[in-house]
Amino acid sequence: MADLRSNLAGIASPNPFWLASAPPTNTGYQVQRAFEAGWGGAVWKTLGDPIINTSSRFAAVHFNGQRVAGFNNIELITDRPLEVNLKEIYETKKRFPNHALVVSLMVEPKREKWHEIVKKVEAVGVDGLELNFGCPHGMAERGMGSASGQQPDLVEMQTMWAKEVAETPVIVKLTPNITDITVVARHAVLGGADAVSLINTINSLAGVDIHTWNTVPHVGGKGAHGGYCGPAVKPIALSMVAECAKDPRVGVPISGIGGISSWQDAVEFMLMGASNVQICTAAMHHGFRIVGEMIDGLNNYLDDKGLSSVTELIGKTVPKYSTWGDLDLNYQVVARIDTETCINCNKCHIACEDTSHQCIERHVNADTGKAYLKVREEDCVGCNLCAIVCPVDGVIEMVEVQGAGHAPMTWNERQRALTRLNAQSTEMEAV
Repeated sequence: MADLRSNLAGIASPNPFWLASAPPTNTGYQVQRAFEAGWGGAVWKTLGDPIINTSSRFAAVHFNGQRVAGFNNIELITDRPLEVNLKEIYETKKRFPNHALVVSLMVEPKREKWHEIVKKVEAVGVDGLELNFGCPHGMAERGMGSASGQQPDLVEMQTMWAKEVAETPVIVKLTPNITDITVVARHAVLGGADAVSLINTINSLAGVDIHTWNTVPHVGGKGAHGGYCGPAVKPIALSMVAECAKDPRVGVPISGIGGISSWQDAVEFMLMGASNVQICTAAMHHGFRIVGEMIDGLNNYLDDKGLSSVTELIGKTVPKYSTWGDLDLNYQVVARIDTETCINCNKCHIACEDTSHQCIERHVNADTGKAYLKVREEDCVGCNLCAIVCPVDGVIEMVEVQGAGHAPMTWNERQRALTRLNAQSTEMEAV
């Protein structure tokens, strides 16, 4: 079996699957149960000054028969006394010395506040700290969470304050509620961050009850925006992880968070540069034992790929992730329909005819009288829409057209070539 041991900025764990800072890591009882189930690490639910939570506080978005496609919450940091949390953290680490135990922190942007809480938490024997600059609701009006995370200078300054006294690795958790996440990531690194974790939850409103006109969730008839997570946010999280991974000015390990529900999701995040992953919604939906399937699946995948360690996955896809301007404009694929397995539902024809390039034609076999669909390849632009809407896997294949175009050329290369041609033309005219 492959070696699943993970290391994030010096924080070692028996596997790369960590529980994210959230309701599943609110108590020592829960974290210890998680470690018994096989989780490699956990980030303790955010500690800070005492707060009061609301009731109710969770909501979910269900889609097309799938429960919890997205998850929304208006819950804040821990509402339990700091002393109680510290006692349970100490007991948990003592019982599970080989598991990664990181504690999430959030306090006012004051130097003495950061010094005080960092010293108290490290005194009970944690493996690392995660600075929560991402919570989008309920703490922003106090100058914390995303209110700090959206200001690069505050992220840098508060990271520096934590690092002034920290003796364990400091991870900075980034908010996605920003134009360019790499800007904040760079400032976290300038402040001394040993790693970054992303993404935190996204500003959201789960819905509105059209019968009562209340928001979902509501607190006594009033609502507020919350934080969105779950499978629906995975593409956003994966993109932001990739942006940080390919930015040389970030250059620190990444803990990937956002919509990870399976070992396949974890592999995607690690290929895009994450050293490990943090999971919340999937555990809340299915319980702690889902980690067993993740561990088995990852082990089998690595064996199939002939890899001896999970660390061999990290960043392998990053060189393939670029910008639109670096894509080959002469690369071409077309759709081809397997008429033997096609069920003739016509969804591809309707999608192409109404919303794409009108290149799927309906025909009738003269011998059998059976209707079939065929792509007029000379007009197909390879947009993938027909394959996406087809309800049967493998019926429509996107096939590369050999020798159909010219030599590879990107938009950026084309612009540079045009600039050279214009310069030569100007020189010729001058002569």
